[in-house]
Amino acid sequence: MSFEEDDTVILHDEHSDHDGQEGVITQVMETMFGDANYTVSFDDGQEAGVSEDALELVEEADEE
Repeated sequence: MSFEEDDTVILHDEHSDHDGQEGVITQVMETMFGDANYTVSFDDGQEAGVSEDALELVEEADEE
């Protein structure tokens, strides 16, 4: 699954200070191998170069 800018995601990286936190993708970068890396902004900073497998999409709640 690929993500787009402004998607809300949860970071899963035990080596990051933002592990388990919800953030917003602010930039999508393509590597020379055709893979995507992401920059995710959190309330207290950002994490750059995040791989797709470290992110989980937060489903938007449908408003009724």
